[in-house]
Amino acid sequence: MKFGKKRAMKSAEIDLTPMIDTVMFLLIFFMLTTTLKQKENDLGINLPGRMDSGGPVDMPDEQVIEVNSQGDVILNGKVFEGKELKDLTKVLVLYRQASDANKSKCLITIQADENSVYERIVNVMNACVGAGISNVTFGGSTGG
Repeated sequence: MKFGKKRAMKSAEIDLTPMIDTVMFLLIFFMLTTTLKQKENDLGINLPGRMDSGGPVDMPDEQVIEVNSQGDVILNGKVFEGKELKDLTKVLVLYRQASDANKSKCLITIQADENSVYERIVNVMNACVGAGISNVTFGGSTGG
């Protein structure tokens, strides 16, 4: 019994082109739909030390800094000493931050005595600049 000629066996081939296309489409899909690392400021963590205000806080329209003839710098009844007026700068920074949080303008009026030393007035203006306050005006003299 003869069954015919022996045929050469063909090896089975798998076409990988559709599989490669499918893998590429999946890779592109996952790359486009995946969210990357979330920014730290978007985490929504409430840190201690900062209070959320329910509404606007009544802030004074302006702060008046007095400079008398003895060279004393007075803000809200408190006398600030020292050539650099570092404590005044700290208080003014707090005032600016409160004004920013309240979304209001930060206004400073300097009332200097006509016999006061100009250097003290310049020191007060430097303290305002150090606190980031640019709305500074001059008022009338405090007397002589």
